[in-house]
Amino acid sequence: QVHLVESGGGLVQAGGSLRLSCAASGRSFRLYTMGWFRQAPGKEREFVAAIIWSGNMFDYADSVKGRFTISRDNPGNTVYLQMNSLKPEDTAVYYCTARRGTSPARTENEYDYWGQGTQVTVSS
Repeated sequence: QVHLVESGGGLVQAGGSLRLSCAASGRSFRLYTMGWFRQAPGKEREFVAAIIWSGNMFDYADSVKGRFTISRDNPGNTVYLQMNSLKPEDTAVYYCTARRGTSPARTENEYDYWGQGTQVTVSS
């Protein structure tokens, strides 16, 4: 059981950076694989990045590799998404999610808990 709250979204120009945070409640945060998904209007929710509980294994969507970095702070019950070199096509609502288990996953039905989302808008 975990509750997730995202923050850090906003408006940024193309080429800029933004850092999203996801605060998790409960005592079991470090036992979950954490991920980020995003959803643009008219599109399916898509996988962005994931990180296992130990923080030593990562997975990224091809569209964000080299630009986005996922990290986590287990004592602080927080997961981050550092987004650099942002593009207009990165515009979406970004969702933090948690998965029971020790490995990343790329499909939303493999995740168990979801935050409310935070809007990221990249202007050109």
